[in-house]
Amino acid sequence: MTLTFLGTGTSTGIPMIGCGCEVCRSDDPRDQRTRCSIHLQTPECSWVVDTGPDFRVQCLRGNITHLDAVLYTHPHMDHLTGFDELRRFTIAEEAVMPVYARPSCLEVLERMFTYAFNGENRYRGYLKPESHAITGVFHLGETEITPLPVVHGKVETVGYLFSRDGKKLCAYISDCKLVPPDTMALLQGVDTLICDGLRFTPHVTHMNWDEALALRDQVMPRQTWLTHFQCEIMHARDEPTLPPGVRMAYDGLKLTWN
Repeated sequence: MTLTFLGTGTSTGIPMIGCGCEVCRSDDPRDQRTRCSIHLQTPECSWVVDTGPDFRVQCLRGNITHLDAVLYTHPHMDHLTGFDELRRFTIAEEAVMPVYARPSCLEVLERMFTYAFNGENRYRGYLKPESHAITGVFHLGETEITPLPVVHGKVETVGYLFSRDGKKLCAYISDCKLVPPDTMALLQGVDTLICDGLRFTPHVTHMNWDEALALRDQVMPRQTWLTHFQCEIMHARDEPTLPPGVRMAYDGLKLTWN
């Protein structure tokens, strides 16, 4: 399984409009962050998690030409609004795009993109989504996918645990303030943890670095990658301060499990 970070930035993206801080002016490509999304590729299947407003650019940059499904974590705009770009993956008249999300998130998608979901526009080149409500564990190819409920403000939010051959390869939790006990139990034994690490200072709906590192200490994965950064975080300056086994993700980074 190969995981590509398509985007690692917070809802505003980095550089942020109207901000002249040193991170937003940085020429380090790792500080130039599009909105959070990942792509996963296995021998039998290809899918993305979330389609934010930068999704078209992310697909072009990552040379993504085929998708079997899309998963959503929650219905915030920085994770949804590239939805229509999925039309390039349902070109054939009979092609559909399976869309996996919690029922509350599907309700938002179906309301925002009525023209795609109402079944009246099934033409060649149009987006033709197929709703799949997530109520428990499901599979894409040979990958077992477990939803991970987390607390992120007032909106229902999930991360995802990806397992193959009985091995918990990776947990992806992009937006999170608190991890409930049941989800913490599911994280035990995971090889790689990818989690929200918005900034140094506290935030009402996201984990800061201290909270992310505390989560890592409870889970004890082989490796941890922080993501969903605000411009308070500078890659070259701040990654060296992290403890061993913890790194900062950046747009375009690939992780592979054999």
